Amino acid sequence: MDLGIAGRKAIVCASSRGLGRACAKALAEASCEVVINGRDRDRLAADRAELRRATGAKIIPVVADVGSADGQKALFDACPQPDILVNNNAGPAFRDFRELDRVKMIDGVIAT
Repeated sequence: MDLGIAGRKAIVCASSRGLGRACAKALAEASCEVVINGRDRDRLAADRAELRRATGAKIIPVVADVGSADGQKALFDACPQPDILVNNNAGPAFRDFRELDRVKMIDGVIAT
């Protein structure tokens, strides 16, 4: 199926397994250039090789924690102007919503 996205650049966060991996594969199959991401260098290298072999697409691995500012910078350094962003970060551990504080970030400073 032609999705009309061939040649687009995509970043798929947390894409070394599960839903993120499936998204990366689908985008590669649609002939997108895909930045894959994870924290395990060896696993990411194996995923890159497998996706490249299976699809022929350009696959760029970025080892980083997307929950950190440095990790986010690494992703955007690898693909400064993505057409597609799949934000698949697991996020913080589950907590009862009544335990959460209402916090707002203003220019990197926490304001309550």
